[in-house]
Amino acid sequence: MTPHNEAEKGEIAKTVIMTGDPLRAKLIAENYLEDYKLVNTIRGMYCYTGMYKGKRISIMAHGMGIPSMGIYSYELYHFYDVENIIRIGSCGAFSDKLNLYDIILVDKSYTESNYAYTFDSKKCNIAISERKLK
Repeated sequence: MTPHNEAEKGEIAKTVIMTGDPLRAKLIAENYLEDYKLVNTIRGMYCYTGMYKGKRISIMAHGMGIPSMGIYSYELYHFYDVENIIRIGSCGAFSDKLNLYDIILVDKSYTESNYAYTFDSKKCNIAISERKLK
């Protein structure tokens, strides 16, 4: 357990789908997971673990903003042996090719946050996903 997570080690799957909104995590668990269990409620950051198409996964909220995501992802990787985190949620875009409610899959995004700079002292405006899964 950590200050932000009451789940016991082993209750969180190796792959975690994360969303900012706790109610989105609840909605996803209730509609897509089988045999799911609520394993965290601390600070309202719901985490559910269950089965999706025969694979064990967890759905967890992280709250708003990069620093909050940073706290939860750090704890998942370092204290719960999580191997993959997939971030889902809403976003903004400047493109007349996109419509409201379109679903997009991105491998990099622009940010003006200084979170990456405080993490490793490198100026970064493009956040890039890791290409290979662990």
